Formats: sequence, structure tokens, C-alpha cells
Amino acid sequence: MNDAVKEEIRERLPVEDVVGQYIDLKRAGRNLKGHSPWGTDRTPSFMVSPEKGIWHDFSSNKGGDIFSFVMEMEGLTFPEALEKLAKQAGVELKRYRGDDKAVMAKKQRLYEALELATKYFQTCLVRNQAVCKYVFYQRHLNRKTVENFRIGYAPMAGKALVNFLNKRGFSAQELADAGLVNRFGGDLFKGRMMIPLMDQGGRVIGFTGRIVDDKAKDTPKYLNTPETMLYNKGRHIFGLSQAREAIRRSEYVVVVEGNMDVISSHQAGVREAVATAGTAMTENHLKSFSRMANDIRLAYDGDEAGVRAAERAIAMASKFGLYLSVIDDYHGCKDADELIQKDPKLWQKAVQDYRPALEWVLEKYEDRFDLKSEKGFQEYASEAKRLIDGIDASDTVLRERYERMVSKKLGISLEAFRAKRVKKDTRRLKQGVGVVKNTTDGPSRAEKHLKALVLFGKVSAEYAELVRADLDKDELGLIFEEQYAGWSAAEQAHEAEILAKKLKSERVESKRKELEAAIRLAEENHDEELENRLLAEMNELIRGAG
Repeated sequence: MNDAVKEEIRERLPVEDVVGQYIDLKRAGRNLKGHSPWGTDRTPSFMVSPEKGIWHDFSSNKGGDIFSFVMEMEGLTFPEALEKLAKQAGVELKRYRGDDKAVMAKKQRLYEALELATKYFQTCLVRNQAVCKYVFYQRHLNRKTVENFRIGYAPMAGKALVNFLNKRGFSAQELADAGLVNRFGGDLFKGRMMIPLMDQGGRVIGFTGRIVDDKAKDTPKYLNTPETMLYNKGRHIFGLSQAREAIRRSEYVVVVEGNMDVISSHQAGVREAVATAGTAMTENHLKSFSRMANDIRLAYDGDEAGVRAAERAIAMASKFGLYLSVIDDYHGCKDADELIQKDPKLWQKAVQDYRPALEWVLEKYEDRFDLKSEKGFQEYASEAKRLIDGIDASDTVLRERYERMVSKKLGISLEAFRAKRVKKDTRRLKQGVGVVKNTTDGPSRAEKHLKALVLFGKVSAEYAELVRADLDKDELGLIFEEQYAGWSAAEQAHEAEILAKKLKSERVESKRKELEAAIRLAEENHDEELENRLLAEMNELIRGAG
């Protein structure tokens, strides 16, 4: 995709019109002002420059064009934001695609086949009274919920859907590529309540089929679309297209285990609920969540699988700066769906009575290991140490909180617990534990403001060596115009000096945190040579900072 399509969309969609769909803007000279959608500013700190086609939020230090704004507001990837804005602008993306034309045409055919399949299943549901009884009375779903999630029914006939789509021009290969047929060329889904799997934009990319006869033998309760060009198990989040607006308003996500839990939760008024494939949380899932909220609440079972899933999520969430908690008060019910059937208000209350995930997992360890025995004592200490070591090294406060908690539980000193060595668990390391995070992903406020003064102000050119060269000039111009344009040369020089000191301090602190994380990892892996080298580097850094 070339830059021409982005330019055409920008020309058709003024930045103030796009931002104005989400924020109330008022004229402030040549620019527009509004309150930050992410901060808690008392006075308007969100600026829009119609002339430059950009925005900048002073309270959160975010900025960019219409694409970055929609990505931030709706938790979309760039291709998804591009597609959304192109549709709004009336721009046909296919005109701008080169070598991808054949692939895009193939994907479009799959979308069309899956959309027709969804409508076919919906029609089959309406025409089958027995299945309607199951959906509406046994599953207790109302009409609005069924319509919102586009629930349908796949009949028992062997090739009913295949024949329906063949008549509409879809080939056997296209149906196979869409994940709609079995290895014999017949319908993959038969005799099941059909739940479409949708992408963030609401397009159908696959299905989950649930049997309607719980007494049926030798058949799985749930059957999912295999991975296709459109459906990727490790990336897909069920219910996100329906939950996105609620998540953006409440600023938290509820992650349940099954698709029916999501559907029941939405009907019960908790519309922040989504589900990953089983309990297989991945970094891709967490990246998607982090674009919309940093408060992630897991509604997992307290069994071994649920605890392991929470362990993996804790390590990954720490890397993204997410607050992870667990919902576990099910009032004797096995899952969210069963609790909702008992009383929707109990589920609403459970979502608000969440607990820190790490605290919850440690409590499960207490149930698993006999701390009165030497073996149980050692196993609890090792598991707890591994779990806490998985917290991002930069979060020293959180680490110490749990280190003290476990030390007290074991009746040992904090120093003794910290000194405990545990064997490297390669299974967990592959899933994210012990990964050193680079904490300098983007420019800080100090760097942006210093660069704005360097480019547009009256300050010494020596500061240019401190700031990166690839910052967006238009955004920096907006920062200078709003913040420093009326300042004298002396005031600008004094501010630049303060910002330079802060920027140097930030970089020293960032490097210190990276070294601290690397030292812990080297210690965990018993690599004394690397550990000593890193310690020497840390001492040199501290001396230089002093």
C-alpha cells in the first residue's frame, strides 16, 4: 500500500472532522482545543491543527494524524484504521494495491462466502422450532442477543451449505479456503448452533459450532473453524467488535474462557467481556487490549489449566504495563455463563470484586503445596520466585510487595528469598518470562518539547545532539506554537536547560532498568561471567550519572 491512498484519505477527511466525532472541539485561534480522551485534564490539553492535519495531546504526550488517532481511540491496527477511514472517505483501497491484488481478491471472496454462510445459518435457525427452543429457552438468549452475535443453526444435512454456496458461484476450493468443509468436501458444521467469529470491524472470519443435543456421543461439544487466510487462533479475540465501545468507556476488559460466556455476559449487561481461544492468551491478544485499556480482568477457572494460563498472562502483561486481575467469586457456579443463568446481578458484582492476579496465583500455590513439609515448602518457594521474577524488572515496587508477602508466608527474610536460585524453566521462558523490556520505545515529553525548542525556538544548537532526528516536525511545530511561542529567548533557554537535564536523567534511568533486568536474568541462568560484566557496566553508569 503506497502513500497516495493515505494522502487521498487525508484530503477527504479533515482532521478536525475525524477527531470531532469523538471529542468536543472549540476554536482557539488557528487551532482547535478539547479535553483529552485519555487524561484527566481540568483544562483542555488536546490540540488539533486543521492547517497541518495533525493533533497532539499534552496530557498523555500522544500525537499524530487521523490514522494514529483512530488507532488509539478504537484499538485498531494500522490496516484496520486505514480500511475504516477509507470507507468513511469513500476511497476504494483496491485501486491502490499492486502485487497484493490477487491475494486481496481471494480474501474478499472468502469474506463473501462467510457472510452468505452466516445469513444461511440465521435463516435455518428461524425455520427450526426445536433449535429455537434450545437457543431461546434452554440457553436463555433473547432476540437482541441472537441478532447482535448473529447466531444461527447448521442443519444436519451433509452438504446443505456446500450446495447453497455452489449455486451462488463459490468453488469447492474457495469453500475449503474459508474453512467451511470437511476433508470429504461436505459441510464441516452439522447439527450445531452457529456462532460467527468476527474481526474487530465486525466481518465474519469463521465460526464456532456448538452441539444442540448434549446427550450426543462421540462428537465434540464445540467445533471451530480451522486456521485460514482470515482466521488466526493466536490473534482472534471473540466478541471484541461488540465489546470495543464498552471497553473504551469503562477502560477495562473482562476476559472469559468461552464464547458462550461472552454472549451471556453481554446480555447480562457486562459488555466488556471477550474471549481468546480457550485460555491461550498470547502477546498479540494483550497488544490489542493495551490499545484500549490497561485494566485486564481474567475470569478463569481455579483448576490447573486456569492457574497456568494466569501465570503466562502475568509475565506477558507486566511487559506491556497492564494491570492484571482475576474474577473468581462464582458463588459455587463453574463459570460465568452458569453464574449468569443463576443471577445476572451476581456476575455484575463479581466483575467489580476482582483480585490482583499474582495474589490469586500465590493463593492457589498455598492450596497445592503443603508448607509444613520440607518438600512443599521448597516447591512453593520455587514457584513463587519464578512467578515474581516474571514481573518486569522496572516495576521494583510491585516486585518488592510480593517478595515481602511470600517471605512473610515462608517465615524467612526478604534477603533470603531474593537470594534463592531456581532452575530455568524453558517452557515459561518461551512464553515470555524473563524477557528484558526496552523501556525507550518512543520519545518522552522532555524529548519532544526539547526538539520543538531546537527547531523553532531560540536555544543553543548543542541541544540538537540530545534528541533524535526522526520526530514529526508538524507535531513539534504544534507543541512550540501552543507552549513556547510567546516566551522570551531567555525563558526558552532556561526551559531547554531543564528539559535537557530531565532527558539525560530519563535515559540513565532507562539504561539502569535494562541492566537491572539483564542482571536478574543472568543470575537466574547462573551465568556468572555475564553477571559480573553487567554489574561492572552498572557501576560505570552510576558513577557517570553521579
